[in-house]
Amino acid sequence: MFLGEYHRLLDKKGRMFVPSKFREDLIKGIIISKGFGEKCLFLFSREGWVRWQEKIMSLPLTKKNTQRFARWFFSSACEESMDQQGRVKIPQNLIDYSAIKKEIVLVGVSDRAEIWSKEEWENYYKKADGQFLGQDTTLEELGF
Repeated sequence: MFLGEYHRLLDKKGRMFVPSKFREDLIKGIIISKGFGEKCLFLFSREGWVRWQEKIMSLPLTKKNTQRFARWFFSSACEESMDQQGRVKIPQNLIDYSAIKKEIVLVGVSDRAEIWSKEEWENYYKKADGQFLGQDTTLEELGF
């Protein structure tokens, strides 16, 4: 399970240190893909990836949007592994997509982690904070 917020730096080779709390779940492999809905990346354990893959592949392939989404999402994914120091390389195309420069925020989102540029995360979090702090109607819409 991925929880919490961690600040990291991207090194010159495009690597970041994985939080020690995440490492055990990622020993068997790491899949990084484009995130959707926001300019972030998704980081999955191998098991987590399989669950997402099965869910996507269970959608009706006869629908064009299903095919478009599957192509877009799976074509962005790459399989990576941690080195002995606990670093993982982020491919350049995904660094570019997510607007990462040097500072990264790694966010645990239960079944996956998200990798954000510091600037994108701060902008997103500020909006989310405003939406959910003291907004009983928003929480009611979510079923709470």
